[in-house]
Amino acid sequence: MAISYEWDVNTVDVYPTHNEQSNVIYRVHWKLKATDTETYTEEYFNQETQEIEEQQVPYKSSVYGKEILDISDLSSFTDFDNVTSSQVQGWLESSLGSDKVQSMKDKLDAKISEQKTPTSVTKQLS
Repeated sequence: MAISYEWDVNTVDVYPTHNEQSNVIYRVHWKLKATDTETYTEEYFNQETQEIEEQQVPYKSSVYGKEILDISDLSSFTDFDNVTSSQVQGWLESSLGSDKVQSMKDKLDAKISEQKTPTSVTKQLS
């Protein structure tokens, strides 16, 4: 099991003006996605062939939220047009703290483990 993690931090809230700066990012809408290298077989309906087919799909899980950034010190302000996703990810991870980020990754790992080996399943009576 090798799980990779990917942040989606492309949606942000900005103050049009704040402390004489324009478009100051103050909140990040984020999603942390986990994808395992291990796959499972999933059936799907192929519209072209009109048949049920199988495909290999990786185990995945995700968590999302919003985080308010500390904008009390804008001395190293970056103009909005020059902000990159990796910068926003860095700000977000710093704001969340390494313990919380690791905790979220651990929970995503547990969700993927539960998908692979469920501790509970739903069934219907005949």
